Amino acid sequence: MSSNLAITFDKVSISLSKTPILFDMDLSIPEGIIYGLLGPSGAGKTTTVKIAAGILEGEPKENVLVLGSHMPSLDTMNDIGYMAQEEALYTDLTGLENIEFFGSLYGLKKDDLKERVKEALELVFLTDDKDKSVSKYSGGMKRRLSLAIAIVHEPKLLILDEPTVGIDPVLRQTLWNKLYDMAKNGTTILITTHVMDEAEKCHKLAMIRNGRVIGEGSPEELKNSQGVKTMEEVFLKLSETETQV
Repeated sequence: MSSNLAITFDKVSISLSKTPILFDMDLSIPEGIIYGLLGPSGAGKTTTVKIAAGILEGEPKENVLVLGSHMPSLDTMNDIGYMAQEEALYTDLTGLENIEFFGSLYGLKKDDLKERVKEALELVFLTDDKDKSVSKYSGGMKRRLSLAIAIVHEPKLLILDEPTVGIDPVLRQTLWNKLYDMAKNGTTILITTHVMDEAEKCHKLAMIRNGRVIGEGSPEELKNSQGVKTMEEVFLKLSETETQV
């Protein structure tokens, strides 16, 4: 794992429609690891990853550094793969046409595009359905296609917002194996989840509640620091502490 940082937030805050969402968020995410944001719905996980992806602008802007650039940065966004909770797909096109279109936007050319599309479709088990209209895809198939699009250009930073929702257990394990391989090869992966057993799979975690980081470390470090055996117990203890402060 690299000692260089892929993402840095230094006391970053944001309000949406005058409602505060994040409060003085600090993050230091090294290159080449799987870093999880764990928290309940409404904790601020999606807002955090949207700032990292350059979709939203954190405050102050200069305190958000991603792959060496202050975000938002169009050049840096080409090095990011982003899978949102909501699918952004062209339902009148086939799965293959969708992934080829997005791959071309990332600058992939002919033979390289063809090979990367083939590999991405195989990973998410959509090869046999690639010529179907996306309008005929199930919800789970759309999630899998969105994942294929996010990784097709082999990004330096892969951001996945609740990626395994609606995905069956076999594919979920295949996905995690692929994420480990990507991290080993230097890709930084930022993933949001509210599922405790998925949090255990991350190299490092930030636990988020009400727009604040309430704990950070590897799963083992967090469990040891609280003297408990499960991530759920860690979260409950840290939440109690934060409420009392």
